[in-house]
Amino acid sequence: MEFLHPNFLYLLAVLVLLSIFKKFYSSNKTASFQVSNTKQLKTFFGRYGSFKIGLFRLLFITSLVCFIIAIARPRISTDDKDVTIEVIDIMLVLDISSSMLAEDFKPNRLEAVKQAANDFIDNRRGDRIGLLVFGKETFIQCPLTVDYGVLNNLLSEVTVVEPKYDGTAIGIAIANAVNRLRVNDSKSKVIILLSDGSNNSGAIDPIAAAKIAKEYDIRIYTIGAGTRQAVTQIPGRGYIRNEIDEESLMGIALETGGKYFRAIDKESLTGIYAEINDLEKSEIIVNYYSEYQEIYLWFLYTGFILLLSSELFRIIYFRRII
Repeated sequence: MEFLHPNFLYLLAVLVLLSIFKKFYSSNKTASFQVSNTKQLKTFFGRYGSFKIGLFRLLFITSLVCFIIAIARPRISTDDKDVTIEVIDIMLVLDISSSMLAEDFKPNRLEAVKQAANDFIDNRRGDRIGLLVFGKETFIQCPLTVDYGVLNNLLSEVTVVEPKYDGTAIGIAIANAVNRLRVNDSKSKVIILLSDGSNNSGAIDPIAAAKIAKEYDIRIYTIGAGTRQAVTQIPGRGYIRNEIDEESLMGIALETGGKYFRAIDKESLTGIYAEINDLEKSEIIVNYYSEYQEIYLWFLYTGFILLLSSELFRIIYFRRII
């Protein structure tokens, strides 16, 4: 808690000094008068009477304390500060060719990959993450963002490409991901590329694209997803030959200082994303700004209630005429 006008709190010290002065000054004053019967006076000025006088003074002084605190404008706030936190820029690059409908991962490869990627996103804190999908062409599903709710919603909408875009253009996908990352100020930039096939489309060779990524200090982690069965039957699309080009995926990772992973089922895929979750991070400065909640009204209302109570107490017990 802090005060907008803290100088008014000096009035509390003045109030204490006045109370001490009144106590000692009044103790030096004596008064007397004659009465014919002291029975009622003992009831009024005895121990119970002293209690009533003390309670009245306590209510009155406490109300003044509340008023003084109220005019000092107390408020609850967070501090303005620059905090250094560790973050990393990550571009998720997912193959959405028709072979991702294969059911060797349950319910199919694409859905299993989406679930693993969703868990990966939820485990990050403050990182900027983007999503790029590719078939014969690449499509930016979500630019780099820290709004993981939006990112996960867009991830859930990913489906395999239409037949006219079917294919696997790994080189172009890497080049487009690099283009998204190269202009950012983060010292640590990573591409996580998942594919279940081999490069069969596009004019850019995957290794050449990896060399471009290396020029911008971008590491690429590659994941080969799927079993080693030669042919996969895709519902509604016939048979698709399943050929993961592990040599190219290993070369891409090696060229950029990343690592290649092989996922043969949903569990291993989840483990791979968990391992990548331990990536080295870089630092950026994040500004935090104060938000204030005014609480002076609490003291103001309390002061009014105590002051009103003291006046009612005076009227009722000391027979003061209004």
